[in-house]
Amino acid sequence: MEKKKNISMAVIKRLPKYHRYLGELLKNDVDRISSKKLSGKIGFTASQIRQDLNCFGDFGQQGYGYNVSELYNGIRNILGLTKTYKTVIVGAGNIGQAIANYTRFEKLGFTLESLFDINPKLVGIKIRDISVRDIDCLPGYLQENHIDIGVVCVPRNNAQKVCDILVENGVKGIWNFAPVDLVIPDDVKIGNVHLSDSLLTLSCLLKDKE
Repeated sequence: MEKKKNISMAVIKRLPKYHRYLGELLKNDVDRISSKKLSGKIGFTASQIRQDLNCFGDFGQQGYGYNVSELYNGIRNILGLTKTYKTVIVGAGNIGQAIANYTRFEKLGFTLESLFDINPKLVGIKIRDISVRDIDCLPGYLQENHIDIGVVCVPRNNAQKVCDILVENGVKGIWNFAPVDLVIPDDVKIGNVHLSDSLLTLSCLLKDKE
């Protein structure tokens, strides 16, 4: 299915949840499902599901529902999960190591090629048999290995400098865990994971409940 132009970010952010739940349905040998039943499992309204999926073509059939395998594979394609992304992590502290040890990323096609850090105590250690390199080696490594995604796990005062090195050496995707908004060119895409923002959102929800 072809993606239409000007899809809202809200729709795009819901796609991973569709992917996850449809994968669970496949594991349970579910062949087809209606938008109403999918609504009960995924938490979106049936109307919302139909509107979201219509952004990408005609997946379902009236009176039949959705073919689970076809829809799952279609969303995999929309999410870009039919290719492999070569990835590096810059910052091998607690967050960087946690990401490196999360093996599901590789199952989705994000292969960890290397880690980098400025701390001499971390340089040389191995995480899942991948050695942490000195950050001074980063530009040359990027030029030689054509990396797709750089994961930024450094303190905020170093994050923009690291981002600039990644971008200057051909990286087109930045996954940012630093608590700062990075400046990037228009042709580079970024995903921000601000852990404190998420925690403060939870705090606000708890306060409202009180």
